[in-house]
Amino acid sequence: MDFIKNNPQEDAYYFADRENFPYGSRSKEDLISILTAHIEKSTKTIDPKIAVLACNSATVSALESLRKSFPQIPFVGTVPAIKPAANASRSKKVGVLGTARTIDDPYNQNLANGDCEIIGIAAPDLVEFIEQRFEKAGKNEKTEIVKKYIDPFRAGNVDTIVLGCTHFLFLLEDFRREAAPSIKVFDSIDGITKRIEFLLDEKDGALRAEKDCGAEYRLYITGGEKENSLWNERAKRFGFNLLFFDEL
Repeated sequence: MDFIKNNPQEDAYYFADRENFPYGSRSKEDLISILTAHIEKSTKTIDPKIAVLACNSATVSALESLRKSFPQIPFVGTVPAIKPAANASRSKKVGVLGTARTIDDPYNQNLANGDCEIIGIAAPDLVEFIEQRFEKAGKNEKTEIVKKYIDPFRAGNVDTIVLGCTHFLFLLEDFRREAAPSIKVFDSIDGITKRIEFLLDEKDGALRAEKDCGAEYRLYITGGEKENSLWNERAKRFGFNLLFFDEL
């Protein structure tokens, strides 16, 4: 949301694929097929000038394929912040918390350049907790579920943890608080924001909207959940209009 605050003239369309959720349990081939179809449909109506894959599983599985299929669109991927975590690690053991699809991908080890041992933990129940319980959960419940994952990392002498799923960012401060002071927590937010800003600034800012343009914010959903009160609440909280993806 920092990007939107810093660029109030830019339209932002957020796509929540509830029909195919969760991505973390799907195969690489399945995700490529799903995302290719969604981007194809989006190019005919929204015509995005930049596409952000705000999902680690989607990125490690489909980013390369999407760039080949849609060369006219600059894609920004979301990958686990393993490089900075590896550089900061003294124990040379980096913990990565993510979905099974992200954890199992060899791309993670490549990010560490062989310098660190990557200790991955798949956390599908944490994704489900954020989807279903986060808004209602109290501080103690959030602390307990965060500690459930920090404790095995700490026991394994991990001194840096990477939150390798964008869902987990809702618990970023909880992770940082419970991991301190012996473990540092890393995320991909700054890297994504900087990459988008870089693309907008290329070619003398050719992609940037005019300063006096009124921005439009839309939240598109698949799977028939538009009337779900939770999604209505989420859309209103961030100032987005809630729509069906089928309406595109």
